[in-house]
Amino acid sequence: MSPRTLFSSVMTGVSIVFTLMALIPLFAILIYVFIQGASRLSLDLFTQLPPPPLVKGGGFGNAIVGTLLMVGIASALSIPFGVAAAIFLSEFARDTKLANAVDFFTNVLSGVPSIVIGVFAYAIVVLKTGTFSAFAGGVALSVLMLPTIVRTAAEALEAVPRDYRQASVGLGATQFQTVVRIVLPAAIPAIVTGVMLAIARAAGETAPLIFTALFNQYWARGVWEPTASLAVLVFNFAIVPYKNQQELAWAGSLVLVAMVLLTSILARWVTKKRK
Repeated sequence: MSPRTLFSSVMTGVSIVFTLMALIPLFAILIYVFIQGASRLSLDLFTQLPPPPLVKGGGFGNAIVGTLLMVGIASALSIPFGVAAAIFLSEFARDTKLANAVDFFTNVLSGVPSIVIGVFAYAIVVLKTGTFSAFAGGVALSVLMLPTIVRTAAEALEAVPRDYRQASVGLGATQFQTVVRIVLPAAIPAIVTGVMLAIARAAGETAPLIFTALFNQYWARGVWEPTASLAVLVFNFAIVPYKNQQELAWAGSLVLVAMVLLTSILARWVTKKRK
């Protein structure tokens, strides 16, 4: 065996070992959350309201509905703006000072702590409307989702081969027609993946929702009132001394992890199906 082959084999082995070491914390968290939360899984968990202290049973159906409601509001606000901004930056303003500036500020925004975004949404929505609400929570989550959507969508559009654009223009299509009918459909799988990742991140955020949506023990009746969410429920119930609510916190953690996993699998399935 030559020295080069020996070195390649050793580095491959080292890479495998470090990859397995990196996966150990992930599987440890998944297994522990499953062990702690699986015992409380039942239909009542998804259809009933959180119980008072020392009362057995109950669930967090209102928190699931609230989470879906706020993530839906955030998606409706961030996806159209994010994809439109990515199209403009990658197709109509590529390699310009404006594109470089927006890319820089997008990177800065993606690194802003979520609690700061929560305070921002509190100032511009909660204080203006005079109430905590699902809409305020959706606004905070949309700001968190926006950088991920803009960056992934722009990279997906830029990854489309230039030959597609040249062929479209050669056939007489305008730049707008080329983007809408050729470039955007080719980039949709990667864009969908980025959107799914942004949704998964938003679904697990806690700090922004404490400042904006707060919590509610009852079913949501609209978007302009305090609303429960799974992440805040886990935070609230994990620090109380009551065992029944602690069990709900573990079950909520398991459901959150399952939602993130399902979102990731769905994103991969959409990407594979599109290809």
